[in-house]
Amino acid sequence: MSASSSKSLFPIFDKSGAAKDDTPSTFQWLPPLGPHKTLLHAVNLSPKSLPKVAALDLDGCLIESSFLKKTKAGTPPSFKWWRPVIPEKLRELHDGGYSIVIITNQALRSAALVDWKKKVPLVAAAVNVPFRLFAATARDGFRKPMPGMWYELERIFAQDGVTIDKRASLFVGDAAGRARDFAGTDRKWALNADLPFYTPEEFFLKLPQAPYTLTGFHPSSLPADLSPVLPSSVPVVPAPPAPELVLFVGPPALGKSTFFRRHFAPAGYAHVNQDTLKTRDKCVRAARDVLQEGRAAVVDNTNRDRATRKLYVDIARAAGVPVRCFLFTGSVELAWHNSLYRAYNLPPALVESEPKREALPYMAFTSFRAAYEEPALDEGFAELRRVQWVFEGDEEARRRWNMWLQVDGK
Repeated sequence: MSASSSKSLFPIFDKSGAAKDDTPSTFQWLPPLGPHKTLLHAVNLSPKSLPKVAALDLDGCLIESSFLKKTKAGTPPSFKWWRPVIPEKLRELHDGGYSIVIITNQALRSAALVDWKKKVPLVAAAVNVPFRLFAATARDGFRKPMPGMWYELERIFAQDGVTIDKRASLFVGDAAGRARDFAGTDRKWALNADLPFYTPEEFFLKLPQAPYTLTGFHPSSLPADLSPVLPSSVPVVPAPPAPELVLFVGPPALGKSTFFRRHFAPAGYAHVNQDTLKTRDKCVRAARDVLQEGRAAVVDNTNRDRATRKLYVDIARAAGVPVRCFLFTGSVELAWHNSLYRAYNLPPALVESEPKREALPYMAFTSFRAAYEEPALDEGFAELRRVQWVFEGDEEARRRWNMWLQVDGK
């Protein structure tokens, strides 16, 4: 549709700003994306896939945020530009050869989401330029700063034979980590996508950059050159292996199962895990059965308190075998970061080869911390060793693990 013919769309709004139901629109909602259909997808007019992308946040960037405004039931949807210059700037981007893409988080309840979806076509008709829109509606891999929306954009463009030129592209967002910002989510998303970033004030109003601070966990805060296992001079598995019980202790997502597969599985140790067996009682019975058969076992659970660990120490004593404890160290924030990475941000090659992991809620980590009792030798352990988190993976895996993954404010 040409620009001149699309001007006839503006009369679809009455004086109150409400859309007339009998008038066609150039804006179209497409089928939602993602395994759980949580990413809303829409286009205005017929946006082209071009190497240069201008990605922009919506609320507080293109339009005034309406999150804190309460409206009466039945009030027609409406919006207000963040600044009057916005439509002109969007047309300049379009005329300058950019694909315009709106990237927004919209974790709205069903009723509010219905109202919001009625507002977006008003924005589309008022600006009258082609654009694509992604709206993340859940706390999953699409929600900024997670880079899922960028991956979807790259996938769609690749289907059109277009590779995005990141250095010639940009992202504009208001959640930039400045003193008055509610978060640094948008700046983190731009860093994850490797895009030049601007605040609305910088991009639209040409104001100088304001100081900012990005808070929250990032892998760069971790010490370098850690020894994976302490003490490091003693073999993890005795040679030859002998009947014993090994307890793993630590929060989820700190590499316990990977450590078992690497060190203990090749030596024939049985794997006792509550994710598989479902209850602690079944884990205790499974460990007892293995020891009674004269074999060795690893209890790969969080085992966060002395009372839980005593259950296993007692059955090892009854079987006459020693108990060793491996304490997996790392902060709750690191563990949660790892959980998000393996659920949402693995490289495609690992997605195909690794078992599917669901992201754990943040509460799973804080509840571990609240009930945690650090293990000690006087609990009956023959040995107590520490396993420190050290990332292992190729360059692409490390690049993805090194991203900002945690949503500000959790």
